[in-house]
Amino acid sequence: MRPLKPGILFIILAIVTNLAFATPMPSMGTVEVFFSPRGGATEAVVQEIAGAKTEILVQAYSFTSVPIAKALLGAYKRGVKVVVVLDKSQRSERYTSATFLRNAGVQVLIDDRHAIAHNKIMIIDKRVLITGSFNFTKAAEVKNAENLLVMKGNRPLVERYLRNFEEHMVHAAPCPLA
Repeated sequence: MRPLKPGILFIILAIVTNLAFATPMPSMGTVEVFFSPRGGATEAVVQEIAGAKTEILVQAYSFTSVPIAKALLGAYKRGVKVVVVLDKSQRSERYTSATFLRNAGVQVLIDDRHAIAHNKIMIIDKRVLITGSFNFTKAAEVKNAENLLVMKGNRPLVERYLRNFEEHMVHAAPCPLA
């Protein structure tokens, strides 16, 4: 038997390694999809926030959407636990919802461990997962071509996102008051 060439061995190792870390997710539940510009993504997020009963966890790169920030504040005032983890760019961003929410008492954290904390997710009541390329910004709704998925009824997928959220929350630092 001839030995494998180093390039072939590398490819085989890469495939096996990726398979070992892949987390297959069962297909279950419902999925709604929204596209922007002006495809109803912001309204879909606001509607899901309005239905929250116990907890909303948010990870975002850019967060300037007034309707989404107001909906999160409304949920917080109803007694819903709200935790927001944002990219470090939100410390110096001129128009950010970080300051608005932090000054209202919402727990806002800054994830500065990465070059960019580019996640765009919401986990609501450990049963609804919102994700996609859609930034929580006005530009995402009215100018950009973006997508948003609202997924319900897929517990294993939500749990995987919860673990990822917790990993980032642990190393994030509190956002200073403005």
